[in-house]
Amino acid sequence: MEMRDIDNLPKNAANYTALTPLWFLERAATVHPARKAVVHGSRTFTWLQTYQRCRRLASALSNLSVGFGSTVAVIAPNVPAAYEAHFGIPMSGAVINPVNIRLNASTVAFLLGHSQSAVVIVDQEFFTLAEDSLKIMKEKSQGNFKPPLLVVVADESCDPKTLRYALGQGAIEYEKFLESGDPEFSWKPPQDEWQSIALNYTSGTTASPKGVVLHHRGAYLMSLSNPLIWGMNEGAIYLWTLPMFHCNGWCFTWALAALCGTNICLRQVTAKGVYSAIAKYGVTHFCAAPVVLNSIVNAPSEDTILPLPHVVHVMTAGAAPPSAVLFAMSQKGFRVTHTYGLSETYGPSTVCAWKPEWDSLPPETQARLNARQGVRYIGLEGLDVISSQTGEPVAADGKTIGEIVMRGNLVMKGYLKNPKANEETFANGWFHSGDLGVKHPDGYIEIKDRSKDIIISGGENISSVEVENSLYLHPAVLEASVVARADERWGESPCAFVTLKPGVADKSKEQELSEEIMQFCRSKMPAYWVPKSVVFGPLPKTATGKIQKHILRGKAKELGPVKLSKL
Repeated sequence: MEMRDIDNLPKNAANYTALTPLWFLERAATVHPARKAVVHGSRTFTWLQTYQRCRRLASALSNLSVGFGSTVAVIAPNVPAAYEAHFGIPMSGAVINPVNIRLNASTVAFLLGHSQSAVVIVDQEFFTLAEDSLKIMKEKSQGNFKPPLLVVVADESCDPKTLRYALGQGAIEYEKFLESGDPEFSWKPPQDEWQSIALNYTSGTTASPKGVVLHHRGAYLMSLSNPLIWGMNEGAIYLWTLPMFHCNGWCFTWALAALCGTNICLRQVTAKGVYSAIAKYGVTHFCAAPVVLNSIVNAPSEDTILPLPHVVHVMTAGAAPPSAVLFAMSQKGFRVTHTYGLSETYGPSTVCAWKPEWDSLPPETQARLNARQGVRYIGLEGLDVISSQTGEPVAADGKTIGEIVMRGNLVMKGYLKNPKANEETFANGWFHSGDLGVKHPDGYIEIKDRSKDIIISGGENISSVEVENSLYLHPAVLEASVVARADERWGESPCAFVTLKPGVADKSKEQELSEEIMQFCRSKMPAYWVPKSVVFGPLPKTATGKIQKHILRGKAKELGPVKLSKL
């Protein structure tokens, strides 16, 4: 039987338009034309100026026939041009491809080639990275290479020699490029909200990075979900500690325009820079991966400005934050909201929603509850933990491990030119995260590991995350990561890689300290979870600050198996 609505009223131009976050900028410029929109060092732009600059950028790109079907790459730290690109590029109809500045030239060459970027907007400090990448592309192209247009962004805090060099190589200066555009350019919103707005490449720790394609509809919904989830107010003052090249700054690029807030750019993230910005600009909110929170809580006193002048809201995601770090942040006056998500879900798409009844619990218990990944975002329709064997939801017992899956409007369109990966990742109508977790009786989920990071010792599963959380409680430990190491008796056993806090111990005391850390772990966890080996030194990290476990697994392999005791 045909299903019928109560009416047969059609969509028309008056009652339906494609969702896009681009209108937020036009509104901010209308409502608060003179309010500070973007601050970077001595430079400040109002919302009206920002809107005009973004229209100029869209116009300048359109003049080059860059629009619908084109991709524009941006290789820049958190500077005004990176913010403007999030509006100006899609206003031309093109797709923004923000490139991670910490990648090497061969990876950037792969991204620029795979995305077929027609224009590359590059900060002067990273011009040689772009140049080296294009050289690699040219060498591989066998004679039919058409280089993209290079636009170089000048920055007063950089060495003028690098700018002169870039201009000498034929790059166009960004401000000059904007001058070629019309500040009153009549930009067109997308005809269809399924149209792509952004292309973000995953960290690619296992193989070639995958290009995550996002649409205008999802960007719009995430831009409104984020402030609602976080309780952000109109006019929020937001510090850019999180790179804009990381999931489009978790969509806060567009959210700040919706809130008519103020963007404070931070070119380089240091604990001192964060504390200074809070004192100087009255920063109310910032986002950061746990590795940045760790540097904030362990900053030397001369780099801090404490007590904080007001409560500062922090959103953390990107890796499971140790509860010890959450506890230390709250002790210093930061209010931390813990979220979880992936490039494939527009950034954070679950939140550990705080409950008033947790207020009366001991601080350590609060930190432990807040270390969970939580419940689905307002804009996400489905979240579950399912059995890898049966595909059915696991029991909500906080113990049964399954894969975390999502579905809804905050899930990507798919991976660019990668049908095989899309088939796997969207199997059975869910987006498969590859993260393993449990569901607690209260419905909150908690990550236990990446599927490849679970340690299987004597047939028992060990969560590396749980062992790491205990290691962070040790007073000498600054950072810790745990991987599987071959073990003659158990098959695998946990191997801990540890960075010590400055001035804790010299080389000669390492053996002693290693035994003390193992002893400490015995008091915190089942015996078979205790690391059988501890290795000291700095931890390798990806360009977004995530610890590179695959490198540590390689190091653990080089160590050889833990020998069977002769006793």
